Amino acid sequence: MKLLIVKTTSMGDVVHALPALSDLLRQRPDAQVDWLVEAPFAAIPALHPGVRRVLPLAWRKWRRQLLRRKTWAAIGGLRAELRAERYDLILDLQGLLKSALWARQAIGPVAGYDRASAREPLASWFYARRARVSRELHAVERCRRLAAEHLGYALPTTAPDFGLAPPPPSWGAPDRYAVLIPNASRPEKLWPEVRWVAVGKRLQDRGWKPVVLWGRPDEQTLAERIAAGCDGEVPPFLKVREMAAVLAGAQTVVGLDTGFTHLAAAFGRPTIGIYCDHDPGLAGVTGPGSVFSLGGIDQVPKLADVLALLDQQHGALLPR
Repeated sequence: MKLLIVKTTSMGDVVHALPALSDLLRQRPDAQVDWLVEAPFAAIPALHPGVRRVLPLAWRKWRRQLLRRKTWAAIGGLRAELRAERYDLILDLQGLLKSALWARQAIGPVAGYDRASAREPLASWFYARRARVSRELHAVERCRRLAAEHLGYALPTTAPDFGLAPPPPSWGAPDRYAVLIPNASRPEKLWPEVRWVAVGKRLQDRGWKPVVLWGRPDEQTLAERIAAGCDGEVPPFLKVREMAAVLAGAQTVVGLDTGFTHLAAAFGRPTIGIYCDHDPGLAGVTGPGSVFSLGGIDQVPKLADVLALLDQQHGALLPR
């Protein structure tokens, strides 16, 4: 059986789709699975041993350069890759118009959500097979249910298995360290800098070196200030695969609602997700370890609550 999974963005969404792949491979261990994903997140499905081939998509870049010849050449190259062989099923786990249109570029029946279930109802018109999955479910559960419906097996009752194989580290991290992820794509998601410093100091009290992650130059400046305030460490720029290795080796992770926080939880690390601008209900931190999602719309988490959750995960610190 040859299957193409379409789940292109964002990083957290790609992470949330991984248990559906683990489920279907238990039911169909003979399946050969390819994955269409935006290029910046291609390293994530590549960490799942059940993925035969990752097909990177650069639509975020291409849509800004549609008048350039090289853009259309790149689009044509990807389309040729998608059509190089016939798939028994093309499963769009995204439910967006763009994902449905890209799914249709491959050869084979395209399956996805029905009109009531898709994030963009128009996408359902491009599917040969449709299934209804409640939009009130967590993103992980929606993906697992859609795959089970279209591949004809009973929905597993087991906990989600993200199936990630940690990559070998490329950066010399400290022996015992914890990770802070204080940066996010939007300023509304940010948590006060002074609170990050306080969390870093609490991690130091536990004997863990705070490692503060960043991805863009402006984020590096914030990471360095936080690290300076808690005697932490800031790694150099790391690619997604290199960042995954750091997350997989951490004692614990405290991060904003970002893809890397969700990735840490998927690796089974004790993880606290801090939500400052939307409710975590349908996309909360999920994983096999001890995980918490804290905050919501107009509910910026208090420092004391985050520290209390750290104590709950790892035991209260003894008084000095």
